Amino acid sequence: METLLYLIVFVVGLIVGSFLNCVIYRMEKGESFLSGRSYCPHCRHKLGFLDLIPVVSFLFLSGKCRYCRERISLQYPLVELLTGFIFLLIFYFQFSLVQFFFLLAISALLIIVFVYDLKHYLIPDKVVYSAIVLTFIYLIFSTFRLDHLWSALALAGFFLAIVLISREKWMGMGDVKLGFLMGLLLGWPDVIAALFLAVFIGAIIGIGLIIMGKKGMKSEVPFGPFLVTGTFIALFWADELINWYFNFFGYL
Repeated sequence: METLLYLIVFVVGLIVGSFLNCVIYRMEKGESFLSGRSYCPHCRHKLGFLDLIPVVSFLFLSGKCRYCRERISLQYPLVELLTGFIFLLIFYFQFSLVQFFFLLAISALLIIVFVYDLKHYLIPDKVVYSAIVLTFIYLIFSTFRLDHLWSALALAGFFLAIVLISREKWMGMGDVKLGFLMGLLLGWPDVIAALFLAVFIGAIIGIGLIIMGKKGMKSEVPFGPFLVTGTFIALFWADELINWYFNFFGYL
């Protein structure tokens, strides 16, 4: 029975991931994702049911459109799988029912931010604002703790200072809004773990891209995906990471 529940959650995640791909594409084109059938971005042929089965359709069609044979972006199956695995993690950590559905919704919005910023170097306001409002509502009707609000203001203020000092060369206003969301969602001290992870992962990947010749020392790299990654890791393992940190340095 438990295995079946995990399978159901994963499949639901795949389906939601497919929907998120649609949302991301429609946002890119300035179209509404609430109306109209899905279509191929190359030939614009409307897609049928067999073309829209998450991951399976991509594999069955060898990563190509059934109608024009143009390649389908790897973004589609990767986002579907990512959403499925994150939904599984949320289910695995056995949050309360209300928190479970809240985290599913927030995770979906964070995945949109991750992909959109990675592709366009832009964090969409409507997505971040929606996540902030949703988090405020959740906190108000659950156990509201001031440390969440102070964490949000502190991280957003820190990012805003960087934006002003660098004149948006090092960081943009979208990161400020995302920082506010991170603090509001995670609270203290989990938000510090998320920020540390974001910087650490960003530095490792940035150095790797420079070594491979993909980026230069002055190249622009979106920070949003690293902030989202740090947020997800801190959401599930912040306590373990913080305890490990203090235990490790306590022995030095």
